Amino acid sequence: MVIYKLPYLIILACVCQLQLSAQQIKVPSKTDSLKGSITIGREWWDLKHYAIDIHPDFIKKSLTGRNKIAFKVLQENRNAMMQIDLQSPLVIDSAIFGGQKVSIERVGEAWFLKLPNLKMKAELAVDIYYSGTPKESFNPPWDSGISWTTDSLGRPWITMGVQGLGASVWLPCKEHQSDEPEEGMSISITIPDSLTAVANGRLQRVTTNIKGTSTYEWAVHSPINNYGIAFYVGKYTEVNDVYKGEKGSLDTDYWVLDYNKHKVQSYLKIEAIKTLEAFEHWFGPYPFYKDSFKMVETPYPGMEHQSAIAYGNGFKYGRVKANNLSYWDLKTDRLIVHEIAHEWFGNSVTTNDITEQWIHEGFAGYAEELFIEYQYGKKAANEFFEARTVGKTKNVEPLIRRYGIFETGGSYVYLRGWKLVHMLRTIVDNDEKFRKILRKICNRFYHESISSAQLESLFTKLSGRDLRLVFNQYLRTSNVPVLEYQLVGDTLRFRYTNCIPKFTMPIKTNLTGKQWLFPTTSWTELKLNTFNNSTLHLAADFYVEVKNSN
Repeated sequence: MVIYKLPYLIILACVCQLQLSAQQIKVPSKTDSLKGSITIGREWWDLKHYAIDIHPDFIKKSLTGRNKIAFKVLQENRNAMMQIDLQSPLVIDSAIFGGQKVSIERVGEAWFLKLPNLKMKAELAVDIYYSGTPKESFNPPWDSGISWTTDSLGRPWITMGVQGLGASVWLPCKEHQSDEPEEGMSISITIPDSLTAVANGRLQRVTTNIKGTSTYEWAVHSPINNYGIAFYVGKYTEVNDVYKGEKGSLDTDYWVLDYNKHKVQSYLKIEAIKTLEAFEHWFGPYPFYKDSFKMVETPYPGMEHQSAIAYGNGFKYGRVKANNLSYWDLKTDRLIVHEIAHEWFGNSVTTNDITEQWIHEGFAGYAEELFIEYQYGKKAANEFFEARTVGKTKNVEPLIRRYGIFETGGSYVYLRGWKLVHMLRTIVDNDEKFRKILRKICNRFYHESISSAQLESLFTKLSGRDLRLVFNQYLRTSNVPVLEYQLVGDTLRFRYTNCIPKFTMPIKTNLTGKQWLFPTTSWTELKLNTFNNSTLHLAADFYVEVKNSN
């Protein structure tokens, strides 16, 4: 076994990235670079904590608020300004540092604060006051923004989903996944006292104010990515429970519209506990015992808001807004399963750059298969996998695209990422070993922001297989390898095409049974036990196409 060193992976990734960039039609703008890269206005300070205070106005569809950003000075800022991100039409009204208003310059959606020269390792805070009408979401969570809608009784219902555009669509923040507030965040939401506000973490207190308003204060004590921060406002009611998990008692709360309260005990709680149990088996302990587990009803399908998962699948199996659901689709609530999986992959293990989103969505997609396996067995899981993925992916762009411009892996990152993880398990060829790899990844990168190369390196080491070229092929190119073969009497000739140079990956075929083949880009010959004029097939486990060259 050869374990390739991390620097080599990074170098090859950069080469692939340059090749990809040359193929792109869209030229990244300065705004894209300011949003997606480690700029001079970001590199000198480390984000420690957010203290958010907001006042949503349902009638005006507006927000006024403040975010106190606590930070640590990593290097002398000298003349470098502090970059804070906030998307129009919201505006920063003022910034206060050390009791003084500081000057602000705006470049697109980036706002630069002129702070005095600061000493290394100093731990400080700046208050950002802002207001305006944030981008409205009409198809949440896909179009990103705030959703100002009503429940079935016509009462105000405010929800959100911002992953695609980033949290700066509603909150002044440091919009880069590599730097999370490691000391967590707090959020206070002031609303009419006829409504309830829910957010991440644990409820600290509710204060009744004058003029018919109440303030709900919530707090998270774990690191949290920007798009995982969320608030919900509606006619909510709470149902409390406790799950006995791997690390002891986990507080589990369910916040639903008052007229759906009866559905918590009869449905939502049952499905959530089944899912937590399955994923603690596969991935290890739920990552946020300190902050509790919570599901919050929404008017849209779902979103992985950390410790406050958005749920809107209608309290039924299958998946809303999905056609041609298979038998196994209808045996589980896929929104519950998928969004809870993101607590491990996406919220605890987070990628440094959104372009490496395959880690979040590939593992969360595969987690749906693991849930089916835990409940119904491996045969059922394989049937579910094939029904969901075979013939349903397009290979237009690499899973990892361009760095530093806030560019996602595209819509097919879900299924293609899932197929890759499924194939990796097939190659490992040892189910218990694979489960230990999953748990080790979640433990090693617990509450961390990582690069894809880090995960690839750890997976390769733990698997005992040389997977360097496999990762590069499936992550950094859009091509699906082709196994080209010829049958000449009792001799099988085979090689890989449509792949990167020197690509190799172990594989099994119907003609060779349990024997592993190790094709390369050069022709290899194998004597079969008997003459065979059958057609060569690969199981759906292998994300490879087949071509007969006879």
